[in-house]
Amino acid sequence: MITLKEFINIIKGLYININKMAAKKTQTYISVELNWAEEQLTTWRAYIDAHPIHELVDRIEWKPTSRGGTMPMVIASIEQQLKAITELMTKYLQLLEVVDKLREKEESKVQLRGDSEVNGMMQNMMKK
Repeated sequence: MITLKEFINIIKGLYININKMAAKKTQTYISVELNWAEEQLTTWRAYIDAHPIHELVDRIEWKPTSRGGTMPMVIASIEQQLKAITELMTKYLQLLEVVDKLREKEESKVQLRGDSEVNGMMQNMMKK
């Protein structure tokens, strides 16, 4: 049976090894993250386009009462929907700015390698 002090030392050693293993990973997957961010931008834009501000109405659901009847209940008021859409628009613009900057960095990395032609298989990989 091990003592508490030995157990703590074992845990500390494992923690240090895990941190060293995590620190060794230096590769970045910017293109994958950029593709994900662009997909988010398209879904956010589709949502904003599907919910024009001038067509917003209170969303009302019918809630059952304790006596067996139903009563109308506002699920989302116009103001709440407007706030959510405007927040989404600001997040959209912020993410769009970040994506544009990262795309410029990625394009500059490709240009630094030279003007050589890329074969067809690699072009397909870069498009994805």
